[in-house]
Amino acid sequence: MNGRLVVCPTPIGNLEDITLRVLSALREADVVACEDTRRTRVLLDRYGVKARLVSYHEHNERSRSAELVGRMRDGAVVALVSDAGMPLVSDPGYVLVQACVADGLPVEVLPGPSAAITALVASGLPADEWHFHGFLPRKKGELRELLSHADGTLVAFESPRRLPATLALAAELDPEREVAVCRELTKVHEEIVRGTAAELAARYADSPPKGEIVLVLAQPASGGAGAGGPDPAAVDALRKLVEAGAHPRKAAAVVSSLTGASANSLYRALTSE
Repeated sequence: MNGRLVVCPTPIGNLEDITLRVLSALREADVVACEDTRRTRVLLDRYGVKARLVSYHEHNERSRSAELVGRMRDGAVVALVSDAGMPLVSDPGYVLVQACVADGLPVEVLPGPSAAITALVASGLPADEWHFHGFLPRKKGELRELLSHADGTLVAFESPRRLPATLALAAELDPEREVAVCRELTKVHEEIVRGTAAELAARYADSPPKGEIVLVLAQPASGGAGAGGPDPAAVDALRKLVEAGAHPRKAAAVVSSLTGASANSLYRALTSE
């Protein structure tokens, strides 16, 4: 069989979330490239997978990628995993995939667990238009810019220590913005807390949560800091379009383009009536 790269997502918490295809790929691979060989070995031992492991992390990506591409040229099958979730998504792997594409080597990506997708769905916020930012900026100016101009629902990773300050800034910009704090997804202590930016900023102000956090924020209302809901006239126009048979989401986008109001805030105002 020709050499190739198989990108394998791994559980983000619950080891039972591994897929049969990923297990098969790991068993058949000539070598498994992973962030932490000890952590990956725990997963493989759970399912009786005997595989040769090599480290592949942010500090050796380029040198290891060159080595792995050489192996694939000679016919080896390389499986790529990260410590949790889909490789490349805020995890190492881009350099290796890029090198394979440049060299004409096949790249097979298997579906599987993703903290970003899990949090987006669990948040209850609009999922028709969203973007993933990875880890939020540490500099307040950059964070303010991102939170002020998010296009659609924003999904991002945040540390428990910085979460209170991030929520406080979100509340300053738009206190009524809908937010979900998704903690320890798929693990024993999984918790999804939903509310407005002001509510969650108050909740976590003096008690930062523990564990891994995915923060999901609805699109901010137009108008910047302190902005309230959309213009009632714009909501009324949306309501009339929907009553006439228009699809709510598409109608919200049309009214948004005409009035400048957030499509998401218009939709939320309509559905909350």
